[in-house]
Amino acid sequence: MARGKVQMKRIENPVHRQVTFCKRRAGLLKKAKELSVLCDAEIGVLIFSAHGKLYDLATKGTMQGLIERYMKSTGGTDQLPQQAGEQQLQESKEETCMLRSEIEFLQKGLRNMSGGGFGTMTVDELHMLEKHLEIWIYQIRSAKMDIMCREIQSLKNKEGILNAANKYLHDKIDEQHGITNFAPFAANPLTILNEIYQL
Repeated sequence: MARGKVQMKRIENPVHRQVTFCKRRAGLLKKAKELSVLCDAEIGVLIFSAHGKLYDLATKGTMQGLIERYMKSTGGTDQLPQQAGEQQLQESKEETCMLRSEIEFLQKGLRNMSGGGFGTMTVDELHMLEKHLEIWIYQIRSAKMDIMCREIQSLKNKEGILNAANKYLHDKIDEQHGITNFAPFAANPLTILNEIYQL
């Protein structure tokens, strides 16, 4: 017998609510233990019932140890939005410095390529420049192949149009002159065009 879908709203009947709470709490704690064993994860679960009773689970060590570890990893609860903004600003500065050094390196590489002064570059800089050149060559070849594919497709479209025009003209000539055997011309469509222009 299939179970019906449970509506996600507060259960009004206090007895049913307590039974559901006990069953689902046990299921949640069981799943947390399974996740801890299967994935070797440290898990802490805190549950407060409607009456204020605490249920907790710490899969490894104590709940206090997990809470302390959580505080260390998040920087504590006393981290203000201002401190978070300062941290974000610091990260932005570091990223800007990294991008600025990469731009300077690329500009130096371009100057050396145009002037041929590779002797002033270090081996690491030359390796980096070589990698960048390989990436550029790949991108250039990809763009070139895209353009060539588009041109080939365009030529195929033109070929289809010319074949259709050739067939149309072939039919017109056949109508006008009553010629039924165009086998010699079928092999070479340009011959038909030449014949038309000579008429």
